[in-house]
Amino acid sequence: MRNRLKVLRAERDWTQEDLARQAGVSRQAINAIETGKYDPSLPLAFRLGRIFAMPVEKIFFPEDPR
Repeated sequence: MRNRLKVLRAERDWTQEDLARQAGVSRQAINAIETGKYDPSLPLAFRLGRIFAMPVEKIFFPEDPR
């Protein structure tokens, strides 16, 4: 699953640590999500949506099937 976390975080001038603290996860978890090595649980995805004040589908989207 692809995501826009890194871009959204950069737009707010937040570090991975800043976002991790707000989401209640480790910086390593944020890094793994941003690099596509880990897909967040639904509760975490919705928490990230609330943090960025946008629907989950504006942050996360499926890989291009091509």
